[in-house]
Amino acid sequence: MGITSALVLFFVIWFLVFLVAIPIRLETQGDVGEVEPGTHAGAPANHKLKKKAWITTGISAVIWVIIASVILSGNLTIHDIDIFNRMSVH
Repeated sequence: MGITSALVLFFVIWFLVFLVAIPIRLETQGDVGEVEPGTHAGAPANHKLKKKAWITTGISAVIWVIIASVILSGNLTIHDIDIFNRMSVH
Protein backbone atom coordinates (compact mmCIF):
# COMPACT_ATOMS: atom_id res chain seq x y z
CA MET A 1 0.00 0.00 0.00
CA GLY A 2 1.41 3.35 -1.00
CA ILE A 3 1.36 6.52 1.08
CA THR A 4 -1.49 8.00 -0.95
CA SER A 5 -3.71 4.96 -0.61
CA ALA A 6 -2.91 4.78 3.12
CA LEU A 7 -4.00 8.41 3.56
CA VAL A 8 -7.14 7.90 1.49
CA LEU A 9 -8.02 4.84 3.57
CA PHE A 10 -7.51 6.81 6.80
CA PHE A 11 -9.66 9.74 5.67
CA VAL A 12 -12.48 7.48 4.46
CA ILE A 13 -12.46 5.71 7.82
CA TRP A 14 -12.28 9.07 9.63
CA PHE A 15 -15.31 10.51 7.86
CA LEU A 16 -17.34 7.34 8.38
CA VAL A 17 -16.57 7.30 12.09
CA PHE A 18 -17.25 11.05 12.33
CA LEU A 19 -20.66 10.68 10.73
CA VAL A 20 -21.48 8.00 13.29
CA ALA A 21 -20.14 10.11 16.19
CA ILE A 22 -21.96 13.36 15.38
CA PRO A 23 -25.39 12.37 16.75
CA ILE A 24 -23.99 10.73 19.92
CA ARG A 25 -24.87 12.80 23.03
CA LEU A 26 -26.23 15.60 20.87
CA GLU A 27 -28.10 18.22 22.86
CA THR A 28 -30.85 19.80 20.80
CA GLN A 29 -32.47 23.15 21.43
CA GLY A 30 -35.65 21.31 22.35
CA ASP A 31 -33.79 19.23 24.96
CA VAL A 32 -32.22 22.31 26.53
CA GLY A 33 -35.49 24.25 26.34
CA GLU A 34 -34.03 27.27 24.58
CA VAL A 35 -35.38 27.23 21.01
CA GLU A 36 -34.18 30.22 19.00
CA PRO A 37 -36.94 31.86 16.96
CA GLY A 38 -36.87 30.71 13.35
CA THR A 39 -35.02 27.46 14.06
CA HIS A 40 -36.23 23.91 14.52
CA ALA A 41 -36.38 22.43 18.01
CA GLY A 42 -34.16 19.60 16.77
CA ALA A 43 -31.32 21.97 15.87
CA PRO A 44 -28.17 21.40 17.91
CA ALA A 45 -27.65 23.58 20.94
CA ASN A 46 -24.28 22.18 21.95
CA HIS A 47 -22.66 20.01 19.30
CA LYS A 48 -19.12 19.61 20.79
CA LEU A 49 -17.62 19.01 17.34
CA LYS A 50 -14.02 19.64 18.40
CA LYS A 51 -14.19 16.94 21.09
CA LYS A 52 -15.92 14.55 18.71
CA ALA A 53 -13.28 15.20 16.03
CA TRP A 54 -10.48 14.28 18.45
CA ILE A 55 -12.28 11.14 19.61
CA THR A 56 -12.95 10.26 15.97
CA THR A 57 -9.25 10.65 15.17
CA GLY A 58 -8.28 8.20 17.90
CA ILE A 59 -10.87 5.61 16.97
CA SER A 60 -10.03 5.98 13.27
CA ALA A 61 -6.33 5.48 13.94
CA VAL A 62 -7.03 2.19 15.71
CA ILE A 63 -9.36 0.97 12.95
CA TRP A 64 -6.85 2.11 10.30
CA VAL A 65 -4.01 0.19 11.93
CA ILE A 66 -6.12 -2.98 11.97
CA ILE A 67 -7.24 -2.66 8.35
CA ALA A 68 -3.80 -1.59 7.08
CA SER A 69 -2.11 -4.50 8.86
CA VAL A 70 -4.55 -6.95 7.28
CA ILE A 71 -3.90 -5.45 3.84
CA LEU A 72 -0.13 -5.35 4.26
CA SER A 73 0.11 -8.87 5.70
CA GLY A 74 -1.12 -10.34 2.42
CA ASN A 75 -3.39 -12.85 4.17
CA LEU A 76 -6.44 -11.26 2.57
CA THR A 77 -6.36 -10.36 -1.11
CA ILE A 78 -8.89 -9.07 -3.58
CA HIS A 79 -9.23 -12.58 -4.98
CA ASP A 80 -10.33 -13.83 -1.54
CA ILE A 81 -13.33 -11.49 -1.51
CA ASP A 82 -14.26 -11.92 -5.19
CA ILE A 83 -17.53 -13.80 -4.61
CA PHE A 84 -18.71 -13.52 -8.21
CA ASN A 85 -15.39 -14.80 -9.65
CA ARG A 86 -14.99 -11.74 -11.87
CA MET A 87 -11.24 -11.47 -11.35
CA SER A 88 -10.27 -14.98 -12.36
CA VAL A 89 -7.21 -15.37 -14.52
CA HIS A 90 -8.04 -16.58 -18.04
